[in-house]
Amino acid sequence: MGTDSVKKVCIVGASGKLGQYMVRHALERGYEVVGVCRERSVPKLAAFEARMAIVPGPTNDPEVIRRAVAGCDGVLTVLVPWGVQQYASGTAQAVLDNARPDARLVFSCGWHIPRDGMDRYSRMFTMGVRAAAVLGKLVRAVEIDDQVEACRRVFASDVRWTVVRGSSLEEGESQGLPMWSSHVGDPVLASNLTRRVDFALFMVEALTNDTLVQQAPAIVGCRTPSALAHTDAQHDHA
Repeated sequence: MGTDSVKKVCIVGASGKLGQYMVRHALERGYEVVGVCRERSVPKLAAFEARMAIVPGPTNDPEVIRRAVAGCDGVLTVLVPWGVQQYASGTAQAVLDNARPDARLVFSCGWHIPRDGMDRYSRMFTMGVRAAAVLGKLVRAVEIDDQVEACRRVFASDVRWTVVRGSSLEEGESQGLPMWSSHVGDPVLASNLTRRVDFALFMVEALTNDTLVQQAPAIVGCRTPSALAHTDAQHDHA
C-alpha cells in the first residue's frame, strides 16, 4: 500500500502516551485522524481536538469501534491489557471484525508476545513477565495473558496486519525510525530500549510498508549500542 493509499486513519487508544505520539505523527503526514479512547480520557486529547475526530468509549466495544473505523484506510491499535475483562482481546476482535477488509491494521504490544516459537528470552525477562502477569491478575489491574490471546487472534487472521513488538521504552526526543528483527533475542535487539516517540513513528510508518504485512517485528532504538553495532557490522561486510 503506497503512501497515497492512506488518507484516513483510526487510532485506537489515542489518549495514552503512545497513542498521542501516533496522533502527532499521523497529523504531520496529513492524514485525517479519528481517535478512540475512554470518555474520561478525552481531555488528554485537548491539544488535538480541532484537528481530529474523537469517538469516546471503551475500545473493546464493537459498536464504538465500528463507528470509529468507518471509511478508514488504516487502523493503529494499542493493545492494553487492562483489568480482567479481556480488554485487549476484545479490542483486537472488534478491530478485526469492523475494519474494512483491505484496511492496513497495525497493533502494538511488547516483546513478550511470541510469534513462531523462534524467539529467545532471557531467564530474567521470562521471570519478570510471569511475575507481572501473576501480580497484575491478583490485583485485577492487568491481564497479560489476554494480550497474548489478542495477538493470537491477529496472527490467525488473513487481513493486512502487523504486530509491532516494542522493547523497554523511554521518553526523549526522536532518534529516528527504530531498527527491527523478526525474532526477540537477535543481537541487534540486545540493548532493549526504544524512545516511545519512535515506537509511535514505527507504527505510523508501518501503514505504508508492505514488507511488514503479516509480520511481527521486534524493534529497538536506532541509536542504541546494539543497533549501531549491527549497522557497523553490515558496513564492514559490505
